Amino acid sequence: MSWSEYAAAVLENDRVRLTPITEADREGVRAVAMDPDIWRYFVAAVDTDADFEAFFDTNLSDHAAGRRFVYTITDKDSGRIAGSMSFGNLAEADRRLEVGWSWLGRDFRGRGVNHWAKALLLEHAFEVLGAERAEFKTDVLNVQARRGLANIGATEEGVLRSFNYMPGGRRRDAVFYSVLRAEWPAVRALLARGPKKAVPA
Repeated sequence: MSWSEYAAAVLENDRVRLTPITEADREGVRAVAMDPDIWRYFVAAVDTDADFEAFFDTNLSDHAAGRRFVYTITDKDSGRIAGSMSFGNLAEADRRLEVGWSWLGRDFRGRGVNHWAKALLLEHAFEVLGAERAEFKTDVLNVQARRGLANIGATEEGVLRSFNYMPGGRRRDAVFYSVLRAEWPAVRALLARGPKKAVPA
C-alpha cells in the first residue's frame, strides 16, 4: 500500500487527536492562527485575513494533491483545535519524509501538545509507513524549536547556510535534525515518558 493511501489516517493518543485537514477546519484554525508570534520563524506570514485564506487554501490543496499529509491538531483537554503539523518532502522510494510545517496557537504552547503530536507522527512514520528516516528542519535562530527537537530525541545533523528566503527577505540558515529507524525504539521510549518540564530561567 502506498503512502498516499494512508493520508486519511486519524492519529490519536490520550492527549491529542490529529485529523487530515478539511474545509470544515477553516474557522477553528483561524481562531488560533491570527497571532504574529506563531509566524516569526515560519516560511509564510499570516498577518491578514487574506494571508490566512491563502495559507489555509494551500494546506488543503497540498493535502489533496498528496504533496503533504496535513493534520489538524485537536487538544483533547479543551476539545479545541490547537494548530497543525504535516508530513512533507515525501520520498517514498527512499523511505524518507519530513515532519514539519508545525505551529501551535498561543494557548497550547508549553503544555505538551507539540510533544504528543510529534510522538504520533513519528510512530505513524516508522510503524505504519515503514520510513527509514524522519527529518526535521527549522530556522537556526529558532532556539525554542531546536530545544524541542532535541527533547524528543532527534539528532542535530548540521546547518545548510542561506537555505531559503523568509518573509521580509531574510535568507534563512536551516538546521536539520533526524530520527532513523534504528534509533526509533530509544526515541519511542523517550517520548513515552512525556514532555520535559520547563526549567525556570
